[in-house]
Amino acid sequence: MKVVIPGGSGQVGTVLARAFHGDGHDVVVLSRRPDVRPWRVVAWDGATLGTWQKEIDGCEVVINLTGRSVNCRYTAANREEILQSRVLATRVVGQAIARAAHQPRVWLQASTATIYAHRYDAPNDEHSGILGGRESNAPGSWRFSIEVACAWERAFEEAVTDRTRKIALRSAMTLSPDPGGVFDTLLGLTRHGLGGSAGHGRQFMSWIHYEDFVAAVQWLIRRDDIDGAVNVAAPGPLPNAEFMRLLREAWGASFGLPASKWMLEMGAVFMRTETELILKSRRVVPARLLEHGFEFKYPDWGSAARDLCHQWKLGSRKARAA
Repeated sequence: MKVVIPGGSGQVGTVLARAFHGDGHDVVVLSRRPDVRPWRVVAWDGATLGTWQKEIDGCEVVINLTGRSVNCRYTAANREEILQSRVLATRVVGQAIARAAHQPRVWLQASTATIYAHRYDAPNDEHSGILGGRESNAPGSWRFSIEVACAWERAFEEAVTDRTRKIALRSAMTLSPDPGGVFDTLLGLTRHGLGGSAGHGRQFMSWIHYEDFVAAVQWLIRRDDIDGAVNVAAPGPLPNAEFMRLLREAWGASFGLPASKWMLEMGAVFMRTETELILKSRRVVPARLLEHGFEFKYPDWGSAARDLCHQWKLGSRKARAA
């Protein structure tokens, strides 16, 4: 297949591009800052039509991952860039698909599990899950992330692509051993004795091993009977305290210092990020994947953590040897 990945220069895009390229597919990443990769990288601005749109005409699959990182302080300028980078890119990808003489078979569009409500009582699936924004037990500042997620999906839904199947990937955090990713950050805390619970530790963490993420994307491409929103998350979300305990166990760390809410607030200012990323309870389950027979290689966090720690160690040794 020819697979076009707008915004595919980040961690998740690299994971997907590497997998598709390794399987012999023709991979094209659209990037604002093209660099040299094993696959083709084509320049675009993420907002307007240009010569890049010829890559979409005749391709089989589009996987749009474009969006400014949310790992920052939510200043007015950053909020605007977070929102517009997602909405504008989604609109222009839709325009390119609509104008294509030979439209792709399927368009997979990044969304986020953050669209669901902050809750502890029950998991959120695609059928009965509660969208966030009106919780009485969540700070008002957290509504911004919900508004972004809803605007993102709305732009996707409004795109008119009659010959292209559309899937919104409501993804949990994708964990891979690559440097600079979420797992690398969490493991760094664990390695340095700081891998304890965050806040009260009861908030749920939804996650997915990168190999299952790739397998789910490939599976959704093949399944012509599935469209709409799909939760891409492992079936075993668990509280932060338990998540970190299992990560310490997988690494072999005997202890991890906990961080209280006020400590996290101070650290977030220093690290230029937001505490919502760690304190919001994201209890998301993949009902549609399971109902249609998708099988997870790593359904539970304990086995996933052990594998990721093993892969991280191998990568670290190779880097030192190089």
